[in-house]
Amino acid sequence: MARLLIVEDHPLFREALESAIGVALTDAEMREATSIDAAIGMLSTLPRFDLILLDLSTPGTTGLSGVIRIRKTAPRTPILVVSAHQDPRLISHLLALGVSGYISKSTSKQQLADAIRAVLRGEVPVEGGIPRASRQSRQPAHDLLKRLNELTPQQLRVLDLIRCGLQNKHIAYELGICETTVKVHVSEILRKLHVMSRTKAIIEMEKIDFVNLIGEPRPRAPAQARADGDEALMTAGTIAAREAPPA
Repeated sequence: MARLLIVEDHPLFREALESAIGVALTDAEMREATSIDAAIGMLSTLPRFDLILLDLSTPGTTGLSGVIRIRKTAPRTPILVVSAHQDPRLISHLLALGVSGYISKSTSKQQLADAIRAVLRGEVPVEGGIPRASRQSRQPAHDLLKRLNELTPQQLRVLDLIRCGLQNKHIAYELGICETTVKVHVSEILRKLHVMSRTKAIIEMEKIDFVNLIGEPRPRAPAQARADGDEALMTAGTIAAREAPPA
């Protein structure tokens, strides 16, 4: 019996995916997660899944960071991305991260079922074919993706929160860790990304269009930030103006 994990926060599309899985595999065991954190929790504690179906816009992720975090947690489990976004650059970046297939949300149930069966056979289904990106536009992004793959799962979570504009104390609150630990993670992130400041890290991530390809991150409002009256969400320009590189 194949075990599949659906990572999707919209109930109607979860039902559509379940229906497509039923067409592809009559005896599949299905689990559902409505956020990246919930998916990682299942992948970390439950027996290995045979396939992960992932919506890139699931809560708990900005751009491609959710894919990277799931790949880190379950490196041997194939991922089939099912998304409304169809930018060829995005598909190219996903394939560089080791995603096993990409299918549009606008596709038919039968095509979804065919893609699921194809991934389980070891094939790489990509709707419309694998995009051809120029070497000039592809190389910087792929180099950065390789560096991102060196980050630990916790460092990826910290990086995602940095990208959303949170300061260290707010990151500590979000993750339930002390601020000193956050500072250590930030230093390691900067070292692995080969940059000198948080602002430069954000600029580097823009090379692979984290926001432009996927959409704006969902707003965050940490309780502690509200209580303190601090500004938790800041743009990269605000960070550059207010925050010096860490020591």
